[in-house]
Amino acid sequence: MSNYKLGVEVVSAHDLMPKDGQGSASSCVELQFDGQKFRTTIKEKDLNPVWDERFYFNISDPASLPNLALEAYVYNINKATHSKSFLGKVRLAGTSFVPFSDAVVMHYPLEKRGIFSRVKGELGLKVFITDDPSIKPSNPLPAIDPFFSNPPPSQAHQMAAHDQQSTVNHPKENKSEPRHIFHSVPKEVHQHHSTSAVSEQPVQYATDQMKSEPPRIVRMYSSPSSQQPVDYALKETSPFLGGGQIVGGRVIRAEKPTSTYDLVEQMQYLFVRVVKARDLPAMDATGSLDPFVEVKVGNYKGITKHFEKKQNPEWNEVFAFSRDRMQASVLEVLVKDKDLVKDDFVGIVRFDLNDVPTRVPPDSPLAPEWYRLEDKKGEKKKGELMLAVWIGTQADEAFPEAWHSDAVTPTAGISSHIRSKVYHAPRLWYVRVNIIEAQDIIIPDKTRFPDVHVKVQIGNQFARTKTVQARTFNPLWNEDHMFVAAEPFEDHLMLSVEDRVGPNKDEVIGRVIIPLASIEKRADDRIIHGRWFSLEKPVAVDVDQLKKDKFSSRIHLRVCLDGGYHVLDESTHYSSDLRPTAKQLWKPSIGLLELGILNAEGLHPMKTRDGKGTSDTYCVAKYGQKWVRTRTIINSLSPKFNEQYTWEVYDPDTVLTVGVFDNCQLGEKGTNGNKDAKIGKVRIRLSTLETGRVYTHSYPLLVLHPSGVKKMGEVHLAIRFSSTSLVNMMYIYSRPLLPKMHYVRPLTVMQLDMLRHQAVQIVAARLSRMEPPLRKEIVEYMSDVDSHLWSMRRSKANFFRLMSVFSGLFAVSKWFGDVCAWRNPITTVLVHLLFVMLVCFPDLILPTIFLYMFLIGVWNYRYRPRYPPHMNTKISHAEAVHPDELDEEFDTFPTSRSAELVRMRYDRLRSVAGRIQTVVGDVATQGERLQALLSWRDPRATAIFVLFCLIAAVVLYVTPFQVLAVLAGFYIMRHPRFRHRMPSAPLNFFRRLPARADSML
Repeated sequence: MSNYKLGVEVVSAHDLMPKDGQGSASSCVELQFDGQKFRTTIKEKDLNPVWDERFYFNISDPASLPNLALEAYVYNINKATHSKSFLGKVRLAGTSFVPFSDAVVMHYPLEKRGIFSRVKGELGLKVFITDDPSIKPSNPLPAIDPFFSNPPPSQAHQMAAHDQQSTVNHPKENKSEPRHIFHSVPKEVHQHHSTSAVSEQPVQYATDQMKSEPPRIVRMYSSPSSQQPVDYALKETSPFLGGGQIVGGRVIRAEKPTSTYDLVEQMQYLFVRVVKARDLPAMDATGSLDPFVEVKVGNYKGITKHFEKKQNPEWNEVFAFSRDRMQASVLEVLVKDKDLVKDDFVGIVRFDLNDVPTRVPPDSPLAPEWYRLEDKKGEKKKGELMLAVWIGTQADEAFPEAWHSDAVTPTAGISSHIRSKVYHAPRLWYVRVNIIEAQDIIIPDKTRFPDVHVKVQIGNQFARTKTVQARTFNPLWNEDHMFVAAEPFEDHLMLSVEDRVGPNKDEVIGRVIIPLASIEKRADDRIIHGRWFSLEKPVAVDVDQLKKDKFSSRIHLRVCLDGGYHVLDESTHYSSDLRPTAKQLWKPSIGLLELGILNAEGLHPMKTRDGKGTSDTYCVAKYGQKWVRTRTIINSLSPKFNEQYTWEVYDPDTVLTVGVFDNCQLGEKGTNGNKDAKIGKVRIRLSTLETGRVYTHSYPLLVLHPSGVKKMGEVHLAIRFSSTSLVNMMYIYSRPLLPKMHYVRPLTVMQLDMLRHQAVQIVAARLSRMEPPLRKEIVEYMSDVDSHLWSMRRSKANFFRLMSVFSGLFAVSKWFGDVCAWRNPITTVLVHLLFVMLVCFPDLILPTIFLYMFLIGVWNYRYRPRYPPHMNTKISHAEAVHPDELDEEFDTFPTSRSAELVRMRYDRLRSVAGRIQTVVGDVATQGERLQALLSWRDPRATAIFVLFCLIAAVVLYVTPFQVLAVLAGFYIMRHPRFRHRMPSAPLNFFRRLPARADSML
């Protein structure tokens, strides 16, 4: 039987429907799961009952969990009539169950059982899965009998015992317990999981129907409207993908594909796993041995680490040699003794490469074998070496951990910086701290009232309340502060109450430290009850003084971890994940994103080595919480990666970011302060991709330098976005972009900007501690951490984007002006006829507009973009930008330029702002003139307008609307012979109305 159990904590209910005829209800909750039933105690006469009871269900088969559901029924128990009445129900699918560490209390609205059910209120549940063997499942009740209010004594004793046991195993706030490993259950029968080409064997996505046809390769060209140089546009490619050749946009396979890695070119590697050795002979006079292994194929060799004075060493290291570069036919594995002058030969094992077996996943890994060592003459000698040798591809599970011959010659200290890696960013939470009040503040100086404020700190994040003069020694603040925290919680929430004793001088009255792991989590906007925390003295005080003046100050706080928000850790324009923090609120995935990083070409030299320019290149891809990094290719301006990765997609309106970098951690001195150099990046929005199609393009790496825009090379990618259901995909477009809490309790723009900066710093700090580290500059560049800073170039680009948006309205206005000017009399007459027809049949107006837009959309389908969007220098206004504006954009914050240059830029900014100020003032003036029509600020103008309104009301009442509309239209489109160059009377009247500009200083 399975050790997994489903835990359900029935917390409380709120605002239940009265059912007892006296405006109240005696309620209980009945739980049903997989044929098992439990019931809570009955709460008499309470519409807001609180149970806090916990039950455990057996999970007989974890594989069937997605097909099961937990049902909670709320009943009103009537003892007098021995009946129960329905108050509502909650049904939770098995796909929403999470481990105990991720579970939070959720308040679910009660659902109806039928059309005529009268139901209202919410039920608070905490549902989780645990595999703790010490927890026993609850005993089911013999019958769900509504006649008694509580279970029989034996059952009550069992339930109390289980509650006590659950409290021991899962305390709500005691986080010192050991964390149990939880293996998640698949959500669906064909559920797919995030995999990568370098981390694990991928799961066949969806059903075999998706693989029945070979993937089509879309030939895409740059749009002529982009007006970019040809060198900056996307380029069509026709690579060999998965062993097949592209002909006419389709993959024609020469043979059946042997791997699911069909978005990269198959690369053959010779894998050598050096496991261990035994019974090695002693080489030194002291009888010791410092062994290491050298794996050699032609001019390529790999070396393991050495052990000191060990004759039975264990290495378990893997070496991968590219078949394309091998020119030898023999593999030599040498065991040597490390020496200061010259390494001594111990023994050798030789392999003929023609006899090496080929392994293709999903075949099982090749079992290593013991091989007797030979001397240089081929004679057997003492000692054995355990090896496994095979030929495979980059789909092999040993690929990510292997040393690669096309990467770098192994050197101590740098091998960890060149391997491929899959990173998972930490789960981020918003920490909401509501500082309400403090009581019994005590200060040494009894002759004055304290000026008190509270300083809050989590890690490197600080905040403080306003300063309040506590005349009653009970200061009140009631301020909300937001912070960002990451799992696992390493920092503590620290609050210190301080007294302002002088200018820039504060004294700590008391402080409190709260572990983040003990803070309550919530996934909605339910009220968190406040708690009083005793303040502790910051330093030791005199014991006699404590006896005289007992220190009992305390502070009232309301603290919670808000899991209903999505913690923004990247630019809002390029978000790759929009899910909330709480896993219970996650929806099932809608598709799969597959990325093949093929190669890079024409890279700009980033460093000089051996007298020539070169680059040590690797790629980083980011989508959601999953970051991937390819292996580093050394000394190549045209590196080949051919690594494939996959992500689950939860929203199509998200962006995949791929960056290319130069590795500066390989020992060279003076390479950009040992910061990895940025070569360029590519952004691809998933909503612009057609599902099921393979996009293969060479993307230009365009980077803005202080000298102007520059092409740093090209990166070749293959992308496929697959969808599980078209209906689910369409349904996503009707859902809010962000989680519910962003609309129920929205955060200000300033808060979001500050919290985003803190989130990026936390993610960068966590990822930089992994091996190989993903450095801070990489995370900041991929997350566009500086996108909010001022840039004259970006401001101009946004202005021209706005003008492009309104260009259609400008074109329509110009066309209507030509109609009114009778430039083409035939067109003007046709417009008159159409106008009369629409006025006579107003029901045709909206259908005509929507039919027109439908026809335009169908017509534009022929010219739809057949390529993903890419960096556009024209839209970015990067081609004609002034050098000084670029220098200003690359300036640090705060500025590091000279005072004269800063003064010149400030005057330029004042000039631009002055023009904006004038436009804003003109718009305000027009609005104030509209308000002045009825304000009697100008009594004569208001009198004229009021009289006009009376006459217009009478005329409109007695005249049919169609007649007035036709006359107005004909007047507007009248012939130029009947027009005057002077402004019309209504316009002259409006311009004479007063505005508040006269009151401006």
